[in-house]
Amino acid sequence: QVQLMESGGGLVQPGGSLRLSCAATGSILTINIMDWYRQAPGKERELVARATSGGSTNYADSVKGRFTISRDNAKNTVYLQMNSLKPEDTAVYYCAAETALWRRWGQGTQVTVSS
Repeated sequence: QVQLMESGGGLVQPGGSLRLSCAATGSILTINIMDWYRQAPGKERELVARATSGGSTNYADSVKGRFTISRDNAKNTVYLQMNSLKPEDTAVYYCAAETALWRRWGQGTQVTVSS
């Protein structure tokens, strides 16, 4: 059973950058979809970025041009590079893995963008 562990969150000033990592306990080579979600206080969880096993990526409109998702299958890790961060990016960020049969979630990592 694949388990996911996020890291890399923290406090950053507006305009700054962070890179989140999501390490899987098993191989992600055959996992169809790897996602990054986020949930801000009082709001619903939203999809931020998606990377498929076929190499395609998708982004929420609010982060296009600022965030980049990437998969390193050799390291069983998915990354989310976040640049030009804004206060509205403040949220708990979750990694998710999805196949045709199951979905797994990580425990989340807090990102706070504030001066």
